[in-house]
Amino acid sequence: MGLAEGRAPLNQKEWPATVDEAVGVVIATLSDTDKATISAMAESELIGLHMVGAWIRNNLGLWSGNQSLLESTGEPNADDASMVIIVAVWERLREMVPMVH
Repeated sequence: MGLAEGRAPLNQKEWPATVDEAVGVVIATLSDTDKATISAMAESELIGLHMVGAWIRNNLGLWSGNQSLLESTGEPNADDASMVIIVAVWERLREMVPMVH
């Protein structure tokens, strides 16, 4: 996944405070190819998005004191919180991409 290549990390004032805001930030950093890849995944495959999770934890402040976002996920730690955000990104992408049967 080519998350935010060439983009400076968010500073504390730019950190999203809610899961919904975080989803918007993550989706904005994804290429169209990455969006299609993630939306086509089965939910059980999302655990394999280690690089996306690391990017979320590093850039959205989950390891640096973004308590609002951590509380918004309902999870007690950055690892579990980043997975909540990944699942929410996946759900939003699946809503955005028309499914062909």
